[in-house]
Amino acid sequence: MFASATTFIRKAIRSSTAAASCNAQQFRSISITPALLEKLNVQGLADKVNLEGQNVLMRVDLNVPLSKDDDVTVTDDTRLQAIAPTAKFLLEKGANVILCSHFGRPKGEIIETGKNGRLNPVVDPLKNILGVDVKKVDDCMGEEVEAAAKSLTKGEVLLLENTRFYKGETKNDATLAAGLGSLADYFVMDAFGTAHRAHSSTAGVTDYMKLSAAGFLLDKELKYLKGAVDKPNRPLCAIIGGAKVSTKLPVIESLLEKCDTILLGGGMIFTFYKALGYDIGKSMLEEEYVELAGKLMKMAEEKGVKLILPPDVILADKFAEDATTAIAKASEISGDWMGLDVGPETLEIFKEEIGKSNTIVFNGPMGVFEMKPFACGTITVAELMAEATDRGATTIVGGGDSVAAVNQAGLGDRVSHISTGGGASLELLEGKELPGVAALSEA
Repeated sequence: MFASATTFIRKAIRSSTAAASCNAQQFRSISITPALLEKLNVQGLADKVNLEGQNVLMRVDLNVPLSKDDDVTVTDDTRLQAIAPTAKFLLEKGANVILCSHFGRPKGEIIETGKNGRLNPVVDPLKNILGVDVKKVDDCMGEEVEAAAKSLTKGEVLLLENTRFYKGETKNDATLAAGLGSLADYFVMDAFGTAHRAHSSTAGVTDYMKLSAAGFLLDKELKYLKGAVDKPNRPLCAIIGGAKVSTKLPVIESLLEKCDTILLGGGMIFTFYKALGYDIGKSMLEEEYVELAGKLMKMAEEKGVKLILPPDVILADKFAEDATTAIAKASEISGDWMGLDVGPETLEIFKEEIGKSNTIVFNGPMGVFEMKPFACGTITVAELMAEATDRGATTIVGGGDSVAAVNQAGLGDRVSHISTGGGASLELLEGKELPGVAALSEA
């Protein structure tokens, strides 16, 4: 019934080195709905206000991965690089930029180091990226912070401490919002990854500002993600993966109204298989969503949307890199086997569907790509996205794991847009209003 996974040799689909240097002019333009242009952006703020010597509070997302060896070294500075255009623009206008961000989930506790700790690890990388000194304070509100903010003169950068050291941050606490608001007259929201949260530093703070605007990063995210699905250059294909079906079902339901084709992968596919009556062995399952998965498949059929489940998967006898692996038809999983990646037949089908599409959104890995034996599906999809970009398609990668996989494959510069948001990307694709955007000033 099973074929050895070691016999599966993935076809080389990466284009030549010359083709890899795809320039931005090759990217296909996308339609932008008027609603996306209603909020003030940072360019509009600079047109309205002389920012020279003014303090601007800039909400950013500095949640970068740290080395497991020392809990200090930044191993991927993608999110730091992403804030540079807005920060540098403000500095060029003579503004003082006060950066604020959360870091991990400290849940109201002060943690010195690690992924939930202080923001000290990002100071030196930010200095290099912004090309200016970055001063840091050990709090995000209070007398000392206010004094530091008032001492800024022109074109300086001040980094505040982890906003989630305060429990009130995630509850949109007015005291924290006011404390942040006392540091500046103007606010720029450039943390797309937290725009779907009504927190003190993303939404509440705007009540204490003269004007609040979207940064270049946020503006671009809105235009790409909303524009791509609201008025796409068809055919529109969504590739949806990830472990938990519970987080993706609302997105899939929304995309059924917009997409021509939806390709599914990741751990969530086994809930769909269960809805089809398949044995899934010890594969991941969210039993309470089996019925809804079945309804979504029926909805897709009724709407004429191609909802494609992988016909084959890579199996393992345990959740480990040194597991014994096998390839099996989706309908032939049994016993103690668990599915950890999509199979070669699936990738051939995905290649055909992606090749026919002019707008492609990729959210969520196809398998446990952190383990080499189960990375093939995700990396192959990343390569297919790059090929699609090269021929002129609009390609968008959203979700932390998807972004990590594309960067791991060295293909970050060969997709039209890499989203910096996980949950925010999903909620925008669902058609939900993002509190961090709704709170901004009108244009």
